[in-house]
Amino acid sequence: MPEISRRAFGGLVGGGAVTAVAGTTGTAEATTAERPFRARPGSAGSGRRPNFLVILGDDLGWADLSSYGAPHIDTPNLDRLARQGVRFTDAYSGSATCSPTRFSLYTGRYPGRTPGGLAEPIANRSQGLDPNHPTLASLLKKAGYATALIGKWHCGWLPDHSPTKSGWDEFFGNFGGVLEYFSKLGQLGTYDLYEGDAEYKDLRYYTTVLTERAVEYVGRDHDRPWLLNLNFTTPHWPWLAEDDAATGAEIAAKIRAAKNQTEVGRALNHYDGGSVAKYAQMVESLDAAVGEVLAALRRSGQEENTLVLFASDNGGERYSYNWPLSGAKFVLLEGGIRVPAILRWPARIDGHQVSREPNFSPDWTATLLELGGARPEPAYPLDGTSLAGYLLRGEQPPERDLFWRVRTNRALRRGDWKYYRDATGTDHLYNLADDQREQADLAPDRPELLAELRAAWERIAGGLLPYPAS
Repeated sequence: MPEISRRAFGGLVGGGAVTAVAGTTGTAEATTAERPFRARPGSAGSGRRPNFLVILGDDLGWADLSSYGAPHIDTPNLDRLARQGVRFTDAYSGSATCSPTRFSLYTGRYPGRTPGGLAEPIANRSQGLDPNHPTLASLLKKAGYATALIGKWHCGWLPDHSPTKSGWDEFFGNFGGVLEYFSKLGQLGTYDLYEGDAEYKDLRYYTTVLTERAVEYVGRDHDRPWLLNLNFTTPHWPWLAEDDAATGAEIAAKIRAAKNQTEVGRALNHYDGGSVAKYAQMVESLDAAVGEVLAALRRSGQEENTLVLFASDNGGERYSYNWPLSGAKFVLLEGGIRVPAILRWPARIDGHQVSREPNFSPDWTATLLELGGARPEPAYPLDGTSLAGYLLRGEQPPERDLFWRVRTNRALRRGDWKYYRDATGTDHLYNLADDQREQADLAPDRPELLAELRAAWERIAGGLLPYPAS
């Protein structure tokens, strides 16, 4: 069977989703259908190193964009970004929760390589990314890049952990994993909006505040290439849009009255709030924010040679639209780790393309380092594989296993096959080309393959740090 056909499980939303959405605009760009990815002839030639704009949504599900199939959410700016570049149907996060994925993106390594990456997610001041560990930012900085992180860090709190201690020249955002969008009260029950290492007071809607900062950064007169990690908290709970200040005040009051961190978490989790409609409103506000930043990039004259990567930090939460995937955030079923991912680089990569090649967060670290002319530290070898050869030189995509480990699940993908162990300790085997919903368990029919993939998982896991006792 031809390769494209075997991997056509994206066909439910595949090329047709983008074309259908795009067709509403009536422009030539919009009506061009997606085609399977091919590197641009001659695109591997010399040229200036690109700027990198890496944008993360927070808990955004795989099908939460209209270009990925959402029937009730309108995301014109991200759909336009997809039309102008490459939409990936088989992109994955590095883990099933926020902070481990950020570890994998920042370091290019499995979260289990470092003690801080074992937290799922980080929830106290004792955990964090070792400032001595090389990062995407520190390595690009050494290669001559300016570096900034705007938005959610979630790799540790002050005084020991901060983006400015790990290679980013500038930081504006929140240290924790969640905050109330107006008061900026976070998961430790304290105010959590900082510029550098100092508190910054701004009680407006958080997505608006981050957007303004990002617009200012990309619009500067930069004298060298730059990396901007723009990490929105949208659409992570609590379920608040820009017109929900009153509801935000109620949540903030509960946080201030909380007697312990458990009660703080209960207030922020907002189990008594939200709806499908509210969630759609939050996703659409994220889309509008991205649109503002991309417009600023265009005005600055830097659009042509800026590589924009948009993705989510893990799978969707309770109101996400994940069809046809099973599972959600926290588990290693497809719905917990498969994410939307869009890449645009006008100077080197053509638009209107779709790629079904599997990839995950650490691959993007390796890719950006190669494109930026930065070298990984030999003492900290990457677990990601650069996609630069595939994207620019037409090379065959790298053949390797994609690996995930969390306390309650394990998973490994090899080609179309996925090995998965659930929380009960039961092993499963799925063919994702035929069964992206992971309902047809082929473990009894293919015991040899199951054993082979399980052994491959165990070889990788054997090189990681053990989880501390609960």
